[in-house]
Amino acid sequence: MGGLTVMARDFGLEGPRGWAFRGVSFEAEPGSLVAVEGPSGSGRTCLLLALTGRMKATEGVAGVGEFGLPKRMAAVRRVSALAHVPGVTDLDPALTVGEHLRERALLQRRFGDSLRALTKPRAARIAEARLRIDAALAAVGLDREALPKGSRTAVRDLDRLEALRLSLALALIGRPRLLGVDDVDLKLSDAEREEVWGLLRSLAASGTTVVAVCSQAPEDVLMVTTREEGEADALATTGRA
Repeated sequence: MGGLTVMARDFGLEGPRGWAFRGVSFEAEPGSLVAVEGPSGSGRTCLLLALTGRMKATEGVAGVGEFGLPKRMAAVRRVSALAHVPGVTDLDPALTVGEHLRERALLQRRFGDSLRALTKPRAARIAEARLRIDAALAAVGLDREALPKGSRTAVRDLDRLEALRLSLALALIGRPRLLGVDDVDLKLSDAEREEVWGLLRSLAASGTTVVAVCSQAPEDVLMVTTREEGEADALATTGRA
């Protein structure tokens, strides 16, 4: 299965402190790379969570494939995944890379796969989990053997780019059709940012629709821009081919 279309029309979310975001309108084809650009605190993460069915919008409509938001949030959650979102997908610094990968594969097998998949022989389930892990790691360019202690490397010993790659790999184990990524360029060098955007382009080119939060988007992506206006957050959208 490939990526999904993502669209929004006057999409907004109002919270106790006012509008997190408002007036979002855009449309992205399957396999697109969409950048949500803006300063910290301007509603970027809330928009990402709303588009992936994790927060309920209060104004307008959006859609992920055939599923309309906010009515079909549960359905959108089943076809989407998140990576690198503070407070949502945090890595445990005490666990190793291998432990994170095995745990995610186990959770996917128990709660994310079909009932038919659960009836497969144990050897077949283990082989499938290994294939999923290997495919996810290859997709994000994370070589376990290149890490200081291989799969036994603790998360606290990873650099920022390696931790981002691991978070992306964990999300991809579930084979999502929509991938949401937060803070893709946080505290990265210019060269590392270019590397990350190249990685996200490759994921989109492989068919997964990617929505990525950033402080500055490259020129060749569809961009949704957030900005702050006074005490409330305002949102504008701009498409860049």
